[in-house]
This record gives sequence, structure tokens and C-alpha cells, in this order.
Amino acid sequence: MYLRFARRIKNGKEHRYWSIVESKRCTGGKVVQRPVLYGEINDDQREAWCRVIEAIDQDDQKYRQLALFPADRSVPEHAKGYGVQVRLERMELHRPRQWGACWLACQLYEQLELDRFWASRLPNSREGTNWQHILQTLVCYRLIDPGSEWRLHRQWFEQSAMGDLLGEDYSLVEKNSLYRCLDKLLAHKTALFTHLRQRWEDLFGAKFEILLYDLTSNYFESDPPNNDEDKRRFGYSRDKRQDCVQVVIALIVTPDGFPLA
Repeated sequence: MYLRFARRIKNGKEHRYWSIVESKRCTGGKVVQRPVLYGEINDDQREAWCRVIEAIDQDDQKYRQLALFPADRSVPEHAKGYGVQVRLERMELHRPRQWGACWLACQLYEQLELDRFWASRLPNSREGTNWQHILQTLVCYRLIDPGSEWRLHRQWFEQSAMGDLLGEDYSLVEKNSLYRCLDKLLAHKTALFTHLRQRWEDLFGAKFEILLYDLTSNYFESDPPNNDEDKRRFGYSRDKRQDCVQVVIALIVTPDGFPLA
């Protein structure tokens, strides 16, 4: 990937449009450029394109701010001493991943005090498996880009910043661990909804005088259950699949959409 810009004159003023472009090699050796990010940059919007970063001064070991400028322009007078020129044509984008949504999801997770709730209920395994981080990853995944556990394991985790935010590597989302983590939650279901109800009241002043009740169902193309503890049963099917066993799922929420059970 590389940075590319285009100039355009409008009303006598020069506008610069920058984009991050990815080169993709296709069949027959043809190379196609795919814009990944795109936006306008001009002199009057310096604050919009000037990226301020944290850097450490090796001489006095203190932090100072550096402002980045393209190498084809001189550093403005007001930026002397902390302006750095960058050769944009030499810049490359490696392993881009989603950061902002993951960070925000983690903040919401902590606002709901779910990290505190699970601290004593999901201790690490003797092998060092961090069940709390696995669960937090599952919750953020469901919130940001819901899909299967297999997709989380195979694709999403590597494209997200969850590993960076939690200080974990790819072993966190080993597929069997994802499913085992879900099994560990069932014993705490009642306590979890009690905790969430209290957080809804504290954070949002939620009221519970009126509750809404809704049903849905999932059917399974499998053999009928052979034990009484299995919840799958034959019955009326909204999906017109009377030949399949199914489970009926009920959800209780407030009029504002806060789930209770």
C-alpha cells in the first residue's frame, strides 16, 4: 500500500485529495489499484491533515509532540523545532486493523462493570487460558461485527485491535476455547441479568414498570434428541419446518430495549 494524492483547482484555490491505495495483482499479471481511504487535504485545513504523534526525546527522556509534513513542502515557521518532513511515497501500510470500534467496545464493557462481574467467576485456567479476555473479545465481536465463533477465529480477530488492547496474541481465539468459554457462562446467567438490571438503573435510570416479551425459534436439521434434558422438541414451526426439532427463545426487555432475561 502507498499514499497517493491528486490536485484540483476550484475557485482559484488548490485542493489536494489524498488516498491510501492498495495494489492488487489479478489474473494475467494485471495490477489494479484499490483506494482504501480517501479524503481532502489543503493548506486551510492544516489541522485536519497534520498528524500529531507522541515521540520521546532520547537526550532528556521527555515526551514532546512532533508534527508531520510532506517532504515536498518546507516546514512552516510556526512548526520550526518540532516539524518533521515525511516522504509520503515511501510510506506503506502494514496489517491495518480496526481500532476505534474495539476501543469503544472495551470502554462500554468496563462502563457496564462486566470486567468486575466476571473477575471472580471466570478465573484463568491452570494452563493459563484467560477466560475473561476471551469473553471480552466475544462480547466486542458480537457488538461490532456479529458472526460465528469460527469467523472470529479464522478472520475477525486478525483484522481487529483486540489483541493489542488486551495484550494477547492469536492463541486467545483458539476455536475450542471460544466454545468452551460460552459453556462456562450458563451457570452465571441469573446473576448476570441481575447485575445488568442494576447497571441499567444506575447508568440510564431505566424503569421496569412495563416489560415487553417476544419469542423466536431456531430449528435444527439433526436427529431428534434421545434424552429428556435436551430442550430440542418437535412442535409448531414458524419456519414451516415441522420435520425439524427446534427450541423456542424468549426475551424480556424494557420499552427502551434494555434486556432483562
